[in-house]
Amino acid sequence: MIQEFLKTRTFTGDLCKPLQLEDFVIQPVEFVSPTKWHLAHTTWFFEVFILTKFSKDYKLYNADYPYLFNSYYEAKGDRVMRTDRGNLSRPSVEEIFNYRSHVTNALSKLLDSNPNHNELLSIVDIGIHHEKQHQELLLMDIKYCFGHNPLFPVYEESFDEQSSQEKNQNWQSVKEGLYKIGHFGKGFCYDNETEAHQVFLQEFKIRDGLVTNGEFLEFIEDGGYKDPLLWHAEAWDWIHAENINYPMYWQKKEKGWFEFTLNGLKPLNLDHILSHVSYFEAAAFAQWKGYRLPTEFEWEIAQEKFDWGKRWEWTESAYTPYPNYKKAAGALGEYNGKFMVNQKVLRGGSALTSSHHTRKTYRNFFHPHMRWQQSGVRLAK
Repeated sequence: MIQEFLKTRTFTGDLCKPLQLEDFVIQPVEFVSPTKWHLAHTTWFFEVFILTKFSKDYKLYNADYPYLFNSYYEAKGDRVMRTDRGNLSRPSVEEIFNYRSHVTNALSKLLDSNPNHNELLSIVDIGIHHEKQHQELLLMDIKYCFGHNPLFPVYEESFDEQSSQEKNQNWQSVKEGLYKIGHFGKGFCYDNETEAHQVFLQEFKIRDGLVTNGEFLEFIEDGGYKDPLLWHAEAWDWIHAENINYPMYWQKKEKGWFEFTLNGLKPLNLDHILSHVSYFEAAAFAQWKGYRLPTEFEWEIAQEKFDWGKRWEWTESAYTPYPNYKKAAGALGEYNGKFMVNQKVLRGGSALTSSHHTRKTYRNFFHPHMRWQQSGVRLAK
C-alpha cells in the first residue's frame, strides 16, 4: 500500500513538470480547476479523511486549508466556491508543494507503523484512486486551458493521446440472456459499482472499433448539426445556445480541419479516434448512422470482445444506483451517491486515465453536454 501511495503522489508531481508557473493558477471556466488546486485538494483529502482521524496528535498543516481546498463535501464544512478557485493567488505554488510533502511524509509514517490496520488501509486506497481521478482531471483541465489559449501551447511533444486503432470495424454479437453486472470478488472498486446483480439483455451487436474523426466529419459535412430530427430537444437548444458546430478542440481553417492535442495544434487525422464529444453529439451521430449507443450493461458484458481504454465511451444509461446500493457513512458517502441524477454513464477509460485505475465495472459519469473529458463513441444495434 505504501509503495502505491508514494508512486501515486510522485506521478501527480511528474504531470506538472512540463508546466510554467503561470499555468498552475488559471481557471478559464467554472468546471476547470487550476492545477494548483488539484495538488492541494488531493492532499487535503489525505490530511482530513485520514491523518486527522488516525494519527494521534496530528495538527492541520494550515487551519485555513480545509476551507480553501474542500471540493463538495458538505459534511466537512464550508469551502471556497468552485468559481473562485482561480482567485487563490495565495498560498503560492511553492507552498502547496511544501504542503504535499508534509502530508505525504506524515501519511507514509502512519502507514509504516500501521501495516495491518484495515480501516486505515481501506480509506488510503480510496485516497489513492481519488488522486488518480484528479490526475486525469488535471490533464483535462490543462488541455482546456491550453486549447483555449490563442498560442495553443504544447504540453509535451511526446504525450501519447492513443488516437490510433485497428482499421477493421466489425460487429460483435451478444446473445439474449441473464448476465451478472457490477463488481464482485477481490480488488478495489467504488461504491457505485455495487451491488453485483443480474440484468436481462436482448440480443444485440456492438462495434469493436470506436468512431473515427473521418466518420464524424462526414456527419458534419452532411449537415448533421443542422438537422433537428437527429437531436434531443435539450441538445438542440444547447448546440444553438452555445454555437456548437463540431467537436471540442476542432478548428476549421483555410488549409482544412485541425485538432488541438496535448502535443499542440495538428492537422486533423481522419483515421484517428474521435474525441471530446458530448453525449448529445454522440447520440445524434449514432442516429444519423442508423444505429444507437450501447447501454452500460451491454458495454460491460461485451467489453471482452474489443479493446477499450483509449476513450471514455458514452452509453445510453442514466447514472442511477444499482439494486441494494448503499452509500458509505459520513462524508465519504458524498463521493458518488449525491451525483446520481441528470447524468449519463461512460465506460472504459481514456489516454488520460492513470494506470491501474479503471476496470470493466467502472462507472464514470458526466452531464450530457460536457465534453472536456476525452470521450468518444462506440456504436450498437
